[in-house]
Amino acid sequence: LWEELGKISGLLFFLLGAMTIVELIDAHDGFEVITERIKVQRTRKLLWILSIIAFFLSAFINNLTTAIVMVSIIRKLVTDQKERWIFAGMIIIAANAGGTWSPIGDVTTTMLWMGKQITALTIVLRLFAPSLFSLIIPLIFSTFMITAGKSNSQKQSKQDMLTTKFERRFVFYSGIIALLSIPLFSGITHLPPYMGMLFALGLIWCLTEMIHHKKEENSRDSLSVSHALKKTDTPTILFFLGILLCISALESSGILIRGAGFLATYIKDQRLIVLLIGLISSIVDNIPLIAAVQGMYPLTVIPTDHFFWEFIAYATGTGGSILIIGSAAGIAVMGMEDISFFWYMKKFSIVALLGSVAGATLIILQSMIFN
Repeated sequence: LWEELGKISGLLFFLLGAMTIVELIDAHDGFEVITERIKVQRTRKLLWILSIIAFFLSAFINNLTTAIVMVSIIRKLVTDQKERWIFAGMIIIAANAGGTWSPIGDVTTTMLWMGKQITALTIVLRLFAPSLFSLIIPLIFSTFMITAGKSNSQKQSKQDMLTTKFERRFVFYSGIIALLSIPLFSGITHLPPYMGMLFALGLIWCLTEMIHHKKEENSRDSLSVSHALKKTDTPTILFFLGILLCISALESSGILIRGAGFLATYIKDQRLIVLLIGLISSIVDNIPLIAAVQGMYPLTVIPTDHFFWEFIAYATGTGGSILIIGSAAGIAVMGMEDISFFWYMKKFSIVALLGSVAGATLIILQSMIFN
């Protein structure tokens, strides 16, 4: 019991630290560094640019946060609601695809990384191309969903911002570098990833206090780490805690091991098992699925960096895009933009499935060639 609580606590501290750093960047209007560089007004070209930004950004700050940030950016750049929904649908797919090839891009990949099923460098090298495939195919189809024309920009006025240009850029780049350095920190020190995250948060805390020490207390308060910590999505953290504790109970009782035996008996091919789990992740959140798989297949049976673990990370990540309720990013965007479940299913479910299958085919081909 205590060992399981230790593992779960490490994951929750990691997520809490990542969310706090992102909230701190947002409090400093740091994401303005991205929006101020977007000069394109052609809607189709803008769709490609924002989707690619979401793809790479989610690898750094996780897919849920990326979806929230990018939808906020879209609201400033696209005023027509129908077109904005198409942009939002592609952001969900792009954020989920980008999260699959990074150890900090999705809660599930973080779980696999912290559980030692995957290593950071290996998942980046082996899943980047398939993840990109799963984005490009839906992006090609969605390009024809919107009319060719210009978007109406509503960028934030500089006078409305509480920070200077230097402060925005400094906090943005410091936060991104800190998040990127966590796998390197863990590799060098051999400490758990959450220790690297907390160290990064402490470093950012010191830097922000230094650049704001001359400001009045009221304005300094809203730009502090303590204020960002209050704004983090704590209910989501507690939701993850509940799910993981339930899965740990199933694992301890031996139910998951029997489930693995059932799958091995009736569906003997590991690739089919993974694809089935990927499809299930479009309905059931992928976090309990990954937690269940970790309990079903211990490292003594399937070792670190095995094809199975890479494939399961990809399948559950991209499978969550097939339905809007299949991922935390999709649920967040659904709430922010009031997107209908059936509208998303009609417009994006098929193209998301095609993209996911294309990437899965590439992973299988890679394994056949290199193994």
